[in-house]
Amino acid sequence: MKDWEKIYQEKLVTPQEAVRIVHDGDTVFIGSEPSIAEELAEVLYDRNDELCDVTITSVSCKRNLRAYTEPDSHFRVMSFFVGDGERCAIQTPRGDYSSLHLSRYQQFATDFMAGGVAFVQVSPPDENGYMSFGTSGCSSARFACDIASRIVLQVNRRETYQYGRENLIHVSEADYIVEMDGELRAVPDQKENEVQKKIADLIVDEVPDGATIQLGIGGLSSAIGYGLKDKNDLGVHSEMYTNSMMYLTKRGVITNARKKTHPGKSVASFIMGDRELYDFTDHNEGIYMAPYYYVNNPYLISQNDNFISVNTAMAIDFYGQVAAENMAGRQFSGSGGQVDYVRGAQLSKGGKSIIAIPSTRTDKNGKISSRIVPYFPPFTVTTTAREDVQYIATEYGCINLQSLSMQDRIRAVISLAHPDFRDELLQTAKDHHLIF
Repeated sequence: MKDWEKIYQEKLVTPQEAVRIVHDGDTVFIGSEPSIAEELAEVLYDRNDELCDVTITSVSCKRNLRAYTEPDSHFRVMSFFVGDGERCAIQTPRGDYSSLHLSRYQQFATDFMAGGVAFVQVSPPDENGYMSFGTSGCSSARFACDIASRIVLQVNRRETYQYGRENLIHVSEADYIVEMDGELRAVPDQKENEVQKKIADLIVDEVPDGATIQLGIGGLSSAIGYGLKDKNDLGVHSEMYTNSMMYLTKRGVITNARKKTHPGKSVASFIMGDRELYDFTDHNEGIYMAPYYYVNNPYLISQNDNFISVNTAMAIDFYGQVAAENMAGRQFSGSGGQVDYVRGAQLSKGGKSIIAIPSTRTDKNGKISSRIVPYFPPFTVTTTAREDVQYIATEYGCINLQSLSMQDRIRAVISLAHPDFRDELLQTAKDHHLIF
């Protein structure tokens, strides 16, 4: 038996034993999707009645963890990117959200999590006793472990092993180790609709051969990704690595051959998709995983020529301001890396930043409303300011707003709205003397 194997066995305990490491007043980091330390988080809830003033922090948790959802939970919840789980908690007095650009993640962690407990899901150890932070842990787990005072590793036999930067932890660094065998949460592609296909076609026309791309999650982003199938020599530098990127790589479209940074490799902070994607990325030396502060650094993004960044939104106002995370005070997600990539892409030689949005939305009662609006509802957060916005794309066009005067900008934004709403929007702009 190797030395590290002895250490592993000495530190191997049950989840019930491991969560005893948490004390009153602690902050507990449990990871980000799909690599949430779910087993440990659920067992920790069994101590709900005995612990006091404990805060759990996670990133885009999509699971109904009891600490988040139970009405009698005493645990506080803090997140800087809200998923379904955190959203349940932040609708109560014990949940909260902190806004930040992902490139500044370390500042948040230092201020909020230092000295706490890190529950981290990892892959099984390699021949030298190192475990990978897996599909999403490379984004933030290394730094969380560095600033934590106690570390519990949840070894999941189904977690992937990723190469890259700050992607490993040795068995000797853990206070405790627990084992589990849980499937990674899958996020299948959403089937594109006709509107998404029209928007995707417009954006695909803006992507030259040899470009480096960044895409997000959702049906529209998937439509754009798969729509790039006839391009050549694309590269990837994106906080998220997706199913469509796997498809383009297998097809030979993504080669990363023309990238200036990490040529030959797709760079990302986390992987989100289905099991096929997780298996594809496991031990894949063509993928370079790295923390948010590195992957989302606008300067690093800008080093790749023809960088095309595509992000989505919930609504856009007359000035081109983007609401992408919060409407009327309700937090749906987070600012994430949108502004990092908006700025980084525009600093790139030949680069473009595109905000893509369907022109309308349909509510649960079937009522259709415009996503192009004169102004946002009160308490809505502006994610990307008008000074930063470059291209806006709907199914009615893709327009560069940046060099336009305010009056021309407002007219351009209105031209991207659904025809049924344009006259009303135009009249509103005139009534308020925004255009003449």
